[in-house]
Parts: sequence; C-alpha cells; structure tokens
Amino acid sequence: MKIKRSQRMVDLTHTLLTHPHQSFSLPYFVEKYAVAKSSLSEDLTIMNDQLRLSGIGRVETTAGASGGLRFIPEIPREQAEAAIQELCLKLTDNDRILPGGYFYLTDVLSDPHWLRELGAIIASVYQNAEATAIMTIATKGIALASAAAAYLNVPFVTVQRDTDLAEGSTVSVNYVSGHSPNETVQKMALTKNSLPKGARVLIVDDFMNSGGTFNGMLDLIREFEGTCVGGVVFGELTDDKEEITFPYDSIVTIEKEANNHAVKEVRPGTIFTQE
Repeated sequence: MKIKRSQRMVDLTHTLLTHPHQSFSLPYFVEKYAVAKSSLSEDLTIMNDQLRLSGIGRVETTAGASGGLRFIPEIPREQAEAAIQELCLKLTDNDRILPGGYFYLTDVLSDPHWLRELGAIIASVYQNAEATAIMTIATKGIALASAAAAYLNVPFVTVQRDTDLAEGSTVSVNYVSGHSPNETVQKMALTKNSLPKGARVLIVDDFMNSGGTFNGMLDLIREFEGTCVGGVVFGELTDDKEEITFPYDSIVTIEKEANNHAVKEVRPGTIFTQE
C-alpha cells in the first residue's frame, strides 16, 4: 500500500537509525513503499542533509543496479569534545575519591544521557575498525559496552572474574591485578560459545587502573584466535601502569593529589589525540 511521503520519511528514518551499520538494498525500500527509485533517492538526500546538520550521523549509499544504503552514527568532533569537557567538570569532585583510592563513576555510567553520548563518541571514533564484537569485563563496564555495541550494531561479550559460570565450558586466563607490592594473580573467564574464533574485538571498559585487566582481556582474545582492533576506557589515572603494548584510548584522564584523597584535575583523555 502506497503511503504519504511524510509517513515514508518517518518510517525510513526510523528503520535506518535503529539498524546502524546494517546495509539495506534500495529495491527493498522501493518495494516496501511502492515508490520510484528517483523519489526514494530524493528522500535519502533530504534525510542525509538533516542527519549531518543535526550531528547524528550520515547515510552512506552505494551505486549500481541494485544499490544499497546504511546509516553511520557519527557525532561531530566539536560536539564530542564539548560533551567531554562538560563531563570533566562533572567529575571534578573530591567526594568521588573512595577508600583505597578508587574513583566513583557509577552515576555517569548509569545515566541514559551520558551512555548515549559516550556510545555515540566511541562508535564515531571506531566506525572504520570493522569490529565484529565488543568485549568488556563484569560489571561496571557493561552499560558502556552495551551503548557502544548498540551504535556499532555488533554483539558484546562480558568476561567474568570467576569460572563459576552456568553457560557451558569456558576459556580462562590469569592476570595480575594491582601494583607491586599489592599485586595479586586473578583469573578471568569467557564461555566458549560467546565469542567465535577469529573475531575482531573492540575492548570497552570503565576504568584503567594498573592495566592488568586490560592485558588479561588481550590474552583472552588471543586464546580465541581473535584480533583486537581497538581499546577504549571511560577513565584512566595518570599513575604509572604496568606495560601495555597495545594502544588504547581514554575518554577522560584523572589526576589525583599526592595524598590520594583529592582530585587535582580531570581533563579530556586521548580519544581524539591518538592517530
């Protein structure tokens, strides 16, 4: 049944925005809306212009007899940098320093507004990484990984810190947590059926402290014969970390006072500075 152009535009926009990075053929929409290809092309041009103007993303089309199109979420760098600066101000609060020197981030990583912003930023930066899965570790990084996965339209897997899992056999690795002399050897595990061999994995985690957890996930990816195509953490400390040979990005960097009880500075991380 043929529908009005305004109805077609709403439905077309909704379809593309809710299926980011998924390719659709032009004939699919021509048949669905009972419309000429020329009219559909006009709709896509209008839509693409407005999506770019609104800082939401862009519609990518391919030429040819059948043709194709997909929506690429893309937040403008200026908009992303402004959001991160706002976030830095929000995090400059000494009440966030917890016993043991930990940093409180739960309010941000449970806020739908910030999860949407951060997910869009991560997806924009890693849109060309061709990731087929996102990996995080339980538990605080799950919401952020889920947000990024939604924008990249790929599944995410959650690594557990113990092997008491009820999802079948697992693959586990040992990793070193903490700084010497307080470092301890711990275990992380992932069920065998949760990540296919040869996957292209983007690591997304909430916080980089000593770096042991990140290195552990890199080892786990190797156990699955996969490739790590990138790594991003929401926050990191300026303290010395153990050697991390894989380049990663951070969204914010936190510097604490020498007494470890106050925030000296929160500034944008490396996500827009690494090549």
